[in-house]
This record gives sequence, structure tokens and C-alpha cells, in this order.
Amino acid sequence: MWLGLHEPDEAMMSVVARVFGLHELTAEQAVAAGHRPAAETIGDVTRLVLRTAAYVEHEELTDTSEVVDTGDVTVLVGTWFVITIRHGAAGALRPVREELEERPALLAEGPWAVAYAVSSRMVDLYLDVAGHVEHDLEALEEVAFAAHQRPDIAHIYQLKREMVEFKRAVLPLQEPLQRLLDSGVVPATLQPYLVDVRGRLARAVDRVAGFDDLLNSVLQARLAQVSVDQNNDMRKIASWAAIAAVQTAIAGIYGMNFEYMPELRWKYGYFGVLLLMAVAAVILHRRLKKVGWL
Repeated sequence: MWLGLHEPDEAMMSVVARVFGLHELTAEQAVAAGHRPAAETIGDVTRLVLRTAAYVEHEELTDTSEVVDTGDVTVLVGTWFVITIRHGAAGALRPVREELEERPALLAEGPWAVAYAVSSRMVDLYLDVAGHVEHDLEALEEVAFAAHQRPDIAHIYQLKREMVEFKRAVLPLQEPLQRLLDSGVVPATLQPYLVDVRGRLARAVDRVAGFDDLLNSVLQARLAQVSVDQNNDMRKIASWAAIAAVQTAIAGIYGMNFEYMPELRWKYGYFGVLLLMAVAAVILHRRLKKVGWL
């Protein structure tokens, strides 16, 4: 028997616990969302917790984009029943039901066949999300190293936050899955199936770890670009300040009201000083432009 629940409340889980003979603690844990992946056996009921993940389609990455939507699903496996409790929109189990209906030989293995199928489905979702995220990262990397494009640092940090959430869904499942295989509660006929799930999970873990390294590389490259841009801006500011300083110095000299300043009595002294200021500005501008400061 397979009972599927979506975000049940305490009253509903109390009834379910009474009907199926679940431990009180197991029922309480099933109501709350946000559990880490886990595998434990209480009495004759094994509790397996998996994180769900789904890729959120978006036209472009922004600093508020949700890239990965996560939730969790708890699988309670008894001797004659299996109960799935799902929290969040991600990880719908209808495809699992359809797959098992098409594989009656697997379904005949009993409750643990459902546990395997749910685990397999979650890992397939991890790999699917990883494929979409990889595409996003490639696009971000292309922009980061393009000649005339600059990605927004806020977008990079947003993607890093999403990857942290995704990593929390994928990486912690390795230990519970291995513990489940070592515990001996899984029927021998189904253990090869779970070993296959463990192998695919390892591939997902490797890809997620690679995303972290790539994001760090893109972030470092962008920060280096920001530093270069700031240095260029400071050079330009310093160059214009130097040009203005010459004009200010000349104006300051002739602004001093000394009694003996022969240039003040020249007929063309005013125009001569203006010409001097203009020539000095042009020479400085050309020199600074030649060395790449302007």
C-alpha cells in the first residue's frame, strides 16, 4: 500500500500514525519541513528523507532570480506499506507512480520498490537541475570574459546563494544512502538498484562541486575587472586634476596682488597668460593620453 501526502498538518498525521502504527516522533518529524537528508529505522519503519530540487526557468539572471526551488520528501517504509510526505512544490511524485505502473515486476518487490523509485527520481532531478545550471554558468562565464560586457556582481552572488541551497540538497544525501545500504533493511534484490542511485548521486555531487569552483573563478575575474576599472578611473581623475592644477597655479600666481609684477603692465599680458594656460593644458593632455591615462 502506498499513501502519498502533501504538506499534512498535525491532525492528519495523528490519524495516519494511529492507522499505520507510526512512532509519535516519526509523525511529528513528518509534519515539519526543511529536514536534512537522513535515514533511520524506528521499530519496523524506516524513515528516509530526501531533498527535492527543480530548476526555475528565467529569461535572464538578476539579483533576485530564483534558480533552484527546493523542498523535501519523507519516505516511511513499513513491512506492508509505504508513506510519502512531500513539502514544497518541487519533486512531484506522479512520474514515479507512472513508472512503477509500467514496471510491474519492480512494483512487486513491495514498499522498498517505491522507496527506490522515489530516491531515483530525486537524483534524476538533481542531474536535470545540474544540466540547466551548467548552461547558466557557461553563459555567465562567456559574459565575464567578453571584451565589452561586464556581468553584475550581484547576479553572481545570487547564483552562488542558489548553488549553496542546491548543494545542501545534494551533498548530505550521500551518507544516509550509504547507511541505508549498509543497514541490511533493503531487500537483496533491490540493493543493486540503490547502488545505481548512489553512483548517479556521486556524479551529481561532482558536478555541484565543479559549479562552486567555476563560480569562484568568475567572481574573482569580475572583481579583478572592477579593480582595473577603478584604477583606470583614478588615472583619469588624476590626469584631469593635473591639467586643472597647472591652470590653477598660473591663475594663483597672477592673482597675488604684489606691487611689482611686470606682466600686469604688458599690453598683451592677459592674452599671453591665457595662451600659456591653453598650451600647458594641450601639452599635458597629449602627454597623458600618450601614456594611456586619458
